[in-house]
Amino acid sequence: MADTTEQPRDGNNKFLYDNAAVQRDAEAARLKSDGLTYQEIAEALGYSDRGNAWRGVQRAKRAILREPAEQLVEVEAARLDELYVEALTILERDHVMVANGKIVCDEDGSPLRDDGPKLAALRELRQIRESYRKLQGLDSPAKVNMEGELKYEVVGITPEDLA
Repeated sequence: MADTTEQPRDGNNKFLYDNAAVQRDAEAARLKSDGLTYQEIAEALGYSDRGNAWRGVQRAKRAILREPAEQLVEVEAARLDELYVEALTILERDHVMVANGKIVCDEDGSPLRDDGPKLAALRELRQIRESYRKLQGLDSPAKVNMEGELKYEVVGITPEDLA
């Protein structure tokens, strides 16, 4: 039996998980931690049955675990953003070639440019983007294609016995 105590619905007639439902689920989890049974929680909070009270407690547990995980992802994403900006700064700079502690110049006396730091910054930018995609779960899972032959052998029976 579904829990239909005045829950709002969306345009597809599905229940919306609004703030009141979140609060009720949190209260259900608190009551469960106080030792109440799911039936008692259902009666106290207006769930239609003990199964819906149990589902409310489960939703509250998932929400409790999800919030710190989401915060961690946000912190890590911000750190990656800072690294990305710093690598972009290095990429945009002009770098001169240095040998034996001296700037290397061409015949006209102009310093030669060194592309090494820019290439290193590009590699770092690519690695940061890969880390960001992994953090956000944007990479599709790798597919493994296994081909071959499988051969079964029944021990103790000769092919003639099967005929």
